[in-house]
Amino acid sequence: MYYAILAKDKADSLNDRLKARPAHLDRVRQLQDAGRLLLAGPHPAIDSEDPGSAGFTGSLIVAEFPDLEAAHAWAAADPYVTAGVFTEVTVKPFRKVFPE
Repeated sequence: MYYAILAKDKADSLNDRLKARPAHLDRVRQLQDAGRLLLAGPHPAIDSEDPGSAGFTGSLIVAEFPDLEAAHAWAAADPYVTAGVFTEVTVKPFRKVFPE
């Protein structure tokens, strides 16, 4: 089943985010390489593809996990969590309907 991992950044997280980004992207690529990633990306702080110094307000990952517990465990070990970028992480079951 798919699970949505919704994360909220702390204020002024950009520097910490940039430091942890390579390790974070490596983990997400592992999901992609295993065929388990539906989508992933950050929420820009402003209405722009590249928010520059405005940074980001959080991230969304939708990926397949065996169960909710496994999704929570994966999210808890994310480098953005361990680096203190995220202040809040919510993990919820997700049912893909579209595109068909």
